[in-house]
Parts: sequence; C-alpha cells; structure tokens
Amino acid sequence: MKAVRFHQYGDPTVLHYEDAARPEPAAGQVLVQVAATSFNPVDAAIRAGYLQQVFSVALPHVPGIDVAGTVVRLGDGVTAWALGDQVFGYLPMVLDGAAAEFVAVPADLLAAAPSGIPLADAAALPAAALTAWQALFEHAELQAGQRLLVNGAGGGVGGFAVQLAKQAGAFVIATASPRSTAAVGADGADQIVDYTATTPAEALTEPVDVVLNLVSASEAELAALTGLVRPGGVVVSTATPAVADPERGVRALGMQLRADANRLAALAKAVDAGELRVDVSGRYPLTQAAEVHEHSAAGLIRGKVLLLPAL
Repeated sequence: MKAVRFHQYGDPTVLHYEDAARPEPAAGQVLVQVAATSFNPVDAAIRAGYLQQVFSVALPHVPGIDVAGTVVRLGDGVTAWALGDQVFGYLPMVLDGAAAEFVAVPADLLAAAPSGIPLADAAALPAAALTAWQALFEHAELQAGQRLLVNGAGGGVGGFAVQLAKQAGAFVIATASPRSTAAVGADGADQIVDYTATTPAEALTEPVDVVLNLVSASEAELAALTGLVRPGGVVVSTATPAVADPERGVRALGMQLRADANRLAALAKAVDAGELRVDVSGRYPLTQAAEVHEHSAAGLIRGKVLLLPAL
C-alpha cells in the first residue's frame, strides 16, 4: 500500500509518500480502508520530535490520529463490526496512523460514521470534536447561561467548541482572525473578537465564567485571560498551561484527550440530525502531506483539513 511516513524527526521535509506493508489486524482489531485522515497540530509536534518523552513512536511512523473509512477485514474476536461497515475514530498516538491506504485499528475505538455527510468528511470529527466536548463539559463543566470565551475559535477544535457550547445554552465569545470570522459566525458565536486588531481584555465589557484556550500563548497573555474570569470560574487550556488565580478561586486546568467511542457515536448522531456542522476547509491527497504541515507552520490552516488516499 501507499502511506506517508517519516523515518526521522524533523521539519515537514521528513515526510515521505512511499510504499509500506499493508497492516494485518491483530486480535481485537479491524483493518480499515481509509477514506480520509485529517491534519491535527499534534501530528506536526510528533513529527518534529517535540513529544518524544510523552508519545514515543517507532520509526518509520505513519501519522494521522483521525480516521474515517470502511472495515475490510476483522481480527480474531471482533464481533461488533462487519465487513463493509463505515466507521470513524480517534487513534492512539503511539501507533501507526491513518495517513495511508489502510490502517489497523482497535475495534473498540471506532463508531459508526455519520451517514449525512461524505464518509471522508467524518475524519474531521474525532480528535477535534472530542477535545471540544471533553474540555467544555468534563473539565470546565459548562452550564446553560454561562459566558464562555473560546480563544482560538478559528481552528478545528474551536469550531466544534462554539457549536457545542451554543447548543448547551452558553453565551459564546470567540476570538478569530478576519479570514475565520464568517465560519465562526456560522458556528453560532454571539460575539467575535478580531484578535489581529484588539485583545479580549479590551473587547470584553463583562467577565466570563469559562475560558477555553486553544492557542499557544505567553504566560502574560494567559494571565490576562485568567483576569477575564469571574471569581470561581475556570480556564481550560489545550495548549500552553493555563494560569490560575487562587485568591479569586479561578481554577486552571490542562487536558489530555482520551478516546471515547460512545461520545463519537453521539457526535455522529448530532451531525446526522443537523445539530453539528462539519466544516472542512481543504482536501489534499496524501502526496501533499508535507505541504499541509508547511501550511500549518505558516499559520495558513483554518478549520479542518483532510488528507485523502486518492482524489
């Protein structure tokens, strides 16, 4: 089969589109013919070697932690899936990923793909939508009527976070650049702050209950975000560690995404019910994986970008 792999850590030029052995599903796994994977910033961090101490991968390594595709072979003991089933899921970071024509996946990590969108587009959901859900409802415990600031709403996680928070009855303030304003507005943001022209501290006239930070920021910038939170509130950060304010009872939480097939199934139902929009901003063949990584490094990616085995 064809796959994208890197044989050493480094910049995007270490990514190679090449022949690789087709994996065989072990017991408890299924073999998925990949319709698409999606780019996530962690893919670039792993490729660059920044996360070696946390996610140690065997080289050569196939990136791609999101997958959508069709089950084509069952490993021993798998009864939950049948040949031909269309599935999607979030893959372990330390195993070979889905930037390939086929990938072997633990069966219990998969959910039935939504039927109301193209199968490939389901690859935009797993990591980003799960991150948004877990950050908002498991960590921040967001409630109806609360005010939420999503810092970095123009990315893949941000778009889902805005939608999910609005459905939960929150008032959503989102920071975004002008190129992302239309998409963030379509996601339902009540107020959009153009971070290229002003700061949230300058734009907000009332405190918020929750800050969800999705971008790398300096300690001073994070402290400024914490200052926007009312006493007893919370800052959740998926990037740079958040800054707490114990004197005012403002908590600071980081998070590490975990697989959750049951939540993926619920998200798929929300997509099919028209309650959750999947915004795919670009589709590229696997042959252009290095180019996508370069675009990310240059800050040129909005929303979710897919990588497909064939276009």
